[in-house]
Amino acid sequence: MRAAASAPFIPAAIPLALASAGAHAQGADWPKSPIKLVVPFPPGGGTDTVSRLVAEKLTVLDKWQVIVDNRPGAAGNIGLDQASKARPDGYILAMAQTSNMAINPALYASMPFDPLKDLTPIVEVCAQPVVLVVRNESPFKSLTDLVQAAKRDPGKYTVAQAGLGTVGHLAGEMLVRAAGIQMMQVPYKGAGPAMTDLMGGQVDTYFGSAASVMPQLHARKIRALAVTSSRRLQGLPEVPTVAEQGYAGFEATTWLGLVGPAGLPENVVAVVNGAVNAVLARKDVQDRLLAEGNEPVGGTAQDFAQVVRAEHAKWGKLIRDAGIKVE
Repeated sequence: MRAAASAPFIPAAIPLALASAGAHAQGADWPKSPIKLVVPFPPGGGTDTVSRLVAEKLTVLDKWQVIVDNRPGAAGNIGLDQASKARPDGYILAMAQTSNMAINPALYASMPFDPLKDLTPIVEVCAQPVVLVVRNESPFKSLTDLVQAAKRDPGKYTVAQAGLGTVGHLAGEMLVRAAGIQMMQVPYKGAGPAMTDLMGGQVDTYFGSAASVMPQLHARKIRALAVTSSRRLQGLPEVPTVAEQGYAGFEATTWLGLVGPAGLPENVVAVVNGAVNAVLARKDVQDRLLAEGNEPVGGTAQDFAQVVRAEHAKWGKLIRDAGIKVE
């Protein structure tokens, strides 16, 4: 994955935030009505948490009315499809992520939208490493414990993921291939249901975004075995990376960013980009994102478009090379 996914907040984004007043001047007559922010996953997961933070701050700081609309299903395709077919006026936006923009096009035989043609990148919000967690009662104290057990009993142990085609799904596939083990993947319609079943003992492990597992980690209801970023997380300094535990080069990180339908006017893109960069420049927002396992990013719409194209190519190659398919 790209190095920026595990880097701290980019200071260069702060001048962009200071320039947001100019962006607002360009679109002083926008918005005139409430903005719907489509979240393509259920409430309670990492994407939902970040989306609600951004919506809350835009509402408070810019006096916009931003309404979060959860539209889960098909690994994020349903929600993104709705956004791609919306009128290009900025009143329907979506929180996109690696899975539905860069992974699903290679994973699914057909897609209801083309992420490179049917959506307008606006701003990258944050990056989320994936964390391998178990419930507190689990006998596994380390990644080595899990791998050794899986080698003794191939196929016995399960790994939950928040949906087919998520980075958590592919992180699980990467691990079993790297370690030479067999584990059963159990897909859920979002992080919330996956976490519920993990704590209830229905599944043995869970590869979830850092944001989705942080609350239960802080509450000491679950235990982290490894993180999939290239270096340890600021919020989980005691948890080693997968690479540190014998799997050099292992890295799987998701990113979140705002998108709109194709043809979104440049002045609307500029206004939303400036407003979100201003939100990300706030210390209280940075502290909250970091505490929840997210790393603020920010930047220009062009920066985000470049990330989408690069990740689309990178994950697509991995999926094709591994022969992973979802019908």
